[in-house]
Amino acid sequence: MSRHFKHQQSHASLLRDVSKSAVPTTRSGLDAIVVPAARASLPQHIITLSAALSVPLVVLCSRQAQVDRVADRVAATFGARALIIDVPEGYQTQWSPLTSSQNFFDVSAGRSSDLSIKRNLGLRLARLLGWKKILFVDDDIFQLRAQHIHRMAAQLDRHPVAAMASREFPDNSVVCHARRTAGFKQDVFVSGAVLAVNTQHAQMSFFPDVYNEDWFFFARHAAARSLPKIGEVGQEEYKPFVDPWRAKREEFGDLLAEGLYNLFEGTAGWEFKDQLSVAAKPRFWQEVREGREFLIRETSQRLTDAMDKRGAVDSWQMTEALKSLSYADEQLQDISNQVCADFIDSWREDENQWQSVLRGNGSVVGERDALDELGLTTWRSGGYGLGWTASGSQPVPVVPAEAESESLLTPA
Repeated sequence: MSRHFKHQQSHASLLRDVSKSAVPTTRSGLDAIVVPAARASLPQHIITLSAALSVPLVVLCSRQAQVDRVADRVAATFGARALIIDVPEGYQTQWSPLTSSQNFFDVSAGRSSDLSIKRNLGLRLARLLGWKKILFVDDDIFQLRAQHIHRMAAQLDRHPVAAMASREFPDNSVVCHARRTAGFKQDVFVSGAVLAVNTQHAQMSFFPDVYNEDWFFFARHAAARSLPKIGEVGQEEYKPFVDPWRAKREEFGDLLAEGLYNLFEGTAGWEFKDQLSVAAKPRFWQEVREGREFLIRETSQRLTDAMDKRGAVDSWQMTEALKSLSYADEQLQDISNQVCADFIDSWREDENQWQSVLRGNGSVVGERDALDELGLTTWRSGGYGLGWTASGSQPVPVVPAEAESESLLTPA
């Protein structure tokens, strides 16, 4: 095992926990709630909460999520407003950060996810429309309350980002779920599942197409120990060990993120650029990979010992956890120190490209022009009692002509 790298059960020291701060009595100033939706049904509580707060929704639909179905639910909810956009499979634009997405497909075991694309799209859309404060909410989140949103929006007056953690159900990787199953202590960190962003901040980052993409998005703030945590929410439960290939697909991103955040823990007070210079060296990742190998072996041994002692109790879950760990270890052996260092370089290169694109957005445009700029041709805009404007393959608009000249998403 490496003398320098050891798995951290918690990265709480990198957070500023403001969960008990006073709830602001003034309006949040939130411009939109952005939901990257992939499920067949958008949770009603998200629509209801946005309506109660008079904050419009932006729903980015793909996979099972359908624009018309979401529009029907929004139209049936008193006070709800939304811009609902179809994000086609394989969607890319000239501004999409590509280097860190395209060059590491194999070491991510063919991982296929459009979550990063949709979150980056939400950031880009906000900049084009001149929005300052947006809140990302995943479509499997519950127990999100108005006071959480007010606190997060208030934090954006002083910080570029603010986030929440999901402890029920724990938002962890498969390997970390296996450690919990084996009896090790394992904390949860904040994530992009509930993430507020000041989109006008000069150093607003992007989400690379890799597992733990949110950890990379707010890495600069975690490294500086200036990332606000605004309490906890719930996440719908899933079975982490049902598909052992999930562990393979997560391994590269989990290795990178845990190694990087371990570096942040041990280099308090360093400049971010100096921390990344260390992370761009293959020798650093040699130590991280050795520590990761020990972590997987240690967890597997603890599970095996527990099964020997407990017999049939939880044997299925432990057996499946062991299988997932073996898949993670198999993938780890295919990840070289050099490819980890190459990812850090590519990530920094993409960050520079992203910043260049953002600097080029000097003017605020209307939503129709913004969607044209982004190459999105299927969308609906409207809500309860407002009718809908539409584009692309959507039906002919059913909305008064005088409403056409106004954006239905102008914050109330």
